[in-house]
Amino acid sequence: MRSVEVAATWPVENVAVAVVTSDGVVGALGDQQRVFPLASVTKLLTSYAVLVAVEEGAVEWDQPAGPEGATVRHLISHTAGYAFDKAEVQAAPGTRRIYSNAGFDVLASFVSDACEMPFATYLHEAVFEPLGMKSSALVGSAGAGAESSAADLALFAAELLSPQLVSVELVAAATSVVFPDLNGVLPGYGMQKPNDWGLGFEIRATKSPHWTGNSFSASTFGHFGQSGTFLWVDPTISAACVALTDLRFGPWAIEAWTPFSDGVRAELVSRRA
Repeated sequence: MRSVEVAATWPVENVAVAVVTSDGVVGALGDQQRVFPLASVTKLLTSYAVLVAVEEGAVEWDQPAGPEGATVRHLISHTAGYAFDKAEVQAAPGTRRIYSNAGFDVLASFVSDACEMPFATYLHEAVFEPLGMKSSALVGSAGAGAESSAADLALFAAELLSPQLVSVELVAAATSVVFPDLNGVLPGYGMQKPNDWGLGFEIRATKSPHWTGNSFSASTFGHFGQSGTFLWVDPTISAACVALTDLRFGPWAIEAWTPFSDGVRAELVSRRA
């Protein structure tokens, strides 16, 4: 795919891109085996492990977890009321969308207790091992501490497009808006009204500005990370894109990612015309 070549012009030392459809990886750039820190793209992997735990019956969405009145569903959708980086309650559960790394740490601890093993081990056994993600590991927090390669995340993206580890219905629920009409800050992009989120997956909806492309469907979901990484899935074209870099998110990414992703999507659509 010619559109992925644009990423070679980004002001980064190392970049790896993979475009995935039902046919597999249809476009790639850079060292697909190089391991990068994912920052908040970690939340997609953590969330998928939680989906597996729900599918297995180890945890339930409406189990009490976190601050009083909160549940697993609140924690995974950033509505438990926790602050960004500490387990300090700033709002009643379900009333505000407060993006929270602390909430994901509490969530991982809850799943760890329910499954009777460290969360990093559960993530490996529930997601990485069955998908063949051999270079992936959770080396830090459940919200921002994973590392992986483009090759591994392409396998994960393929799972999101055609779920095998959990039911299609569960993935559909996780990538649909929960606790709708809540406002909140999308880190790096400011206040979004509303700031729609699913069960761990950010939903594009009507957000503007946004790190995906301007041409993307409202049902597009995924996540980006402050380490200069992103993964999006647009279900209307059954395609996904992974981009990993070694330059921290900043103005360069805001300027580069949107036209890049629009170009990738346009090429995918034109190929099918």
